[in-house]
Amino acid sequence: MREIIFDTETTGLENKVDRVIEIGGIELLNHFPTGRTFHVYINPGDRKVHPDALAVHGITDEFLKDKPSFAEIVDELRAFFDGAKWIAHNATFDMGFINAEFDRLGLPPVPNDQVIDTLSLARRKHPMGPNSLDALCRRYGIDNSHRTKHGALLDSELLAEVYIEMIGGRQAALGLVGNEQVRTVVEVEEVEVSVLTRPRPLPPRISQAEIEAHQALVKSLGDKGIWSRYQ
Repeated sequence: MREIIFDTETTGLENKVDRVIEIGGIELLNHFPTGRTFHVYINPGDRKVHPDALAVHGITDEFLKDKPSFAEIVDELRAFFDGAKWIAHNATFDMGFINAEFDRLGLPPVPNDQVIDTLSLARRKHPMGPNSLDALCRRYGIDNSHRTKHGALLDSELLAEVYIEMIGGRQAALGLVGNEQVRTVVEVEEVEVSVLTRPRPLPPRISQAEIEAHQALVKSLGDKGIWSRYQ
């Protein structure tokens, strides 16, 4: 199974007017990173980066001036994601922007059944929260000390680790044996046991009077009594 953990950075919060300016993605195959990544900065045209967004990701209008447009990178983007699940934290936000960019180019949106929202997964698994990416990194012991600003590729790398932890991927890895049956071979060591016979039997621990009392009881039960079978 192929999955892409991804993140976007944007000029603002409104996908109808704001634009995507960075996309980062990490490829997973059967829940394991393959080492393949996707990362681009994108020129948003005449849309300027909102000061609130700038405070989050630190990507300036000046930095984006010489970057390609979304139309120039869309084929590479779609080729990288082709056939894979799109996985993001608060995916509604990211997919809203991706699909808005696709719509501007006359391309079909990504179907909902191809999208996994790790925020929804986290809320089901940890209903008491908090479930931000930073909070989940702390919960799972993932080092995010180098995350001073939001960045699409860095956030994707952290989210990939969080996602694998949430679905138990590391534990599941211990059982990856394909379709072959696992056979356990147990070596049995043969041990010779000698049973010794006492030279003289032990004396009975019940008295003759007790034996006679038991025999009288069994006789009183009649021929159908169970004890009579063992006389």
